[in-house]
Amino acid sequence: MLHRRFLVGLCGFALAMFGFGFALVPLYDVFCDITGINGKPVNQPAVMPTEADLTDADWITVEFIAHVHQGIPWHFEPKLKHIRVQLGAMNKVNFMAKNQANYHTIGQAIPSVSPGLAATHLHKVECFCFQQQQLSPLASVEMPLIFYIDKDISPDIKTVTLSYTMFSKT
Repeated sequence: MLHRRFLVGLCGFALAMFGFGFALVPLYDVFCDITGINGKPVNQPAVMPTEADLTDADWITVEFIAHVHQGIPWHFEPKLKHIRVQLGAMNKVNFMAKNQANYHTIGQAIPSVSPGLAATHLHKVECFCFQQQQLSPLASVEMPLIFYIDKDISPDIKTVTLSYTMFSKT
């Protein structure tokens, strides 16, 4: 009888922990929405604005940061550390990656936007982060990022930081 109660309690606890783990993702999203931290950009190509939309004279600084996660033998960096962009205007920045190993490697860049409130206003039309990047031994590649920041961004935000971390997929 005692073993049966213990087993039922243990199963109930395991189910409760599974449910809690399953609920963590939506809870995290709600927490991020409330606090405005850990901006999660949309990883789908955006639609390009029309020329009629490019009349706003407001400008914003966009900073670029590149990190390489432990375990991938790459050198990874933006060609420009920062640029000033007109809100609503299309911009292109290139990132460089070099495989420093004597074997094929595959990498995937994961973006992060700061401040978090700016994440929904930064739209990537083309990005190397949309797909995995495969590099031959000692090869290098120039990877484009085409983006714009929509005009609805808060006027209090004058600098947006776009950070990429390159992870190994091999």
